[in-house]
Amino acid sequence: MLNWLRRALGAERKGASDALIAWHALGRPAWSARDYAAFAREGYGRNAVAYRCVRLIAEAGASVALKVTPSDHPLAQLLAAPNPEQTGAELFETFFGHLQVAGNAYMQAASLEAGAPPREIFALRPDRVCVLPGPNGWPLGWELRAGAQVTRFERDPFTDQSPILHLKLFAPADDWYGQSPMAAAAYAIDIHNAGGAWNKALIDNAARPSGALVYSGAGGGDRLTTEQFARLKGELEEAHAGAANAGRPLLLEGGLDWKPMSLTPTDMDFIEARHAAAREIALAFGVPPMLLGIPGDNTYANYREANLALWRQTILPLAQKTARALEVWLGARWPDAGAAQVAIDLDAIPALSAERDALWARLDGASFVSDEEKRRLAGLDGP
Repeated sequence: MLNWLRRALGAERKGASDALIAWHALGRPAWSARDYAAFAREGYGRNAVAYRCVRLIAEAGASVALKVTPSDHPLAQLLAAPNPEQTGAELFETFFGHLQVAGNAYMQAASLEAGAPPREIFALRPDRVCVLPGPNGWPLGWELRAGAQVTRFERDPFTDQSPILHLKLFAPADDWYGQSPMAAAAYAIDIHNAGGAWNKALIDNAARPSGALVYSGAGGGDRLTTEQFARLKGELEEAHAGAANAGRPLLLEGGLDWKPMSLTPTDMDFIEARHAAAREIALAFGVPPMLLGIPGDNTYANYREANLALWRQTILPLAQKTARALEVWLGARWPDAGAAQVAIDLDAIPALSAERDALWARLDGASFVSDEEKRRLAGLDGP
């Protein structure tokens, strides 16, 4: 390729007139960074689709009622009022939000003394916590960095109890940290954000694609004089740049011609490209696009089916995973009160009411099943 270019240039130098060759190649795409700060800034902070996905999952997950058995166990009171600054719903909303953005979520159980039952629970920012790898492949502990202060947390070597709960999403190539849905949606988020930035720049530039004024040498000259160039540049900046001048006609004098130099929104299929990126973002988070107002998705017949799919496929698995983690982490911390069991209360979820009514109707019509068996099949405790 370079030899061909040298031969072409040499041939032009030998000709009667000089020629200018412009060589242009398509550059590589510029992607944003792939770390927690970039996910929080470019994804949650600047992308409406990713923001809504995180909020939808975090708020729905925090609204799931956790049922502690026995009901008077100290763990039930702790989960209802985990610390002086937050209620239980606020704590879990923060916890689930961290999990969606970072793929990792951490809770700290604070006690008055070592080995004592926890008095408070706090959610920790994932970017401030790092795992301390152990020699046997399991985490030895965690470090919390807040400014210049570093706090180290380690497991109890005798009871294997830990002051930190680390909940993470599956990451096939990482032993210590989980993979964020934001990471899987990062390319689509960059495309969606770049499309919005391009649209804003287009509006600011009089809603016209970029182009060039070409002077054809009318009147005997082969180029504009310095005064003509300065006057033309000033008129374009004052009268045709900016959103306030959108649509103002451009008056061209003799020898001037306008040549567009970029693709139009129609050529780029701009709107559909943004919708496709939005659907990919929703797919990565497990949120039906219909719930986000994204057009072009008819997977579900109505809004109710889409909402039920969100709960069954995304919210409930996350809530059940968290309930089991809390039971293992804190269920046996009160020796006097015995071990506690933590589960989610499916009957308290309004989105599942239609399924629950259909189940009860089927059980009521089953004459070959006793009342005690019907209650057990319906998930009700006791006869």
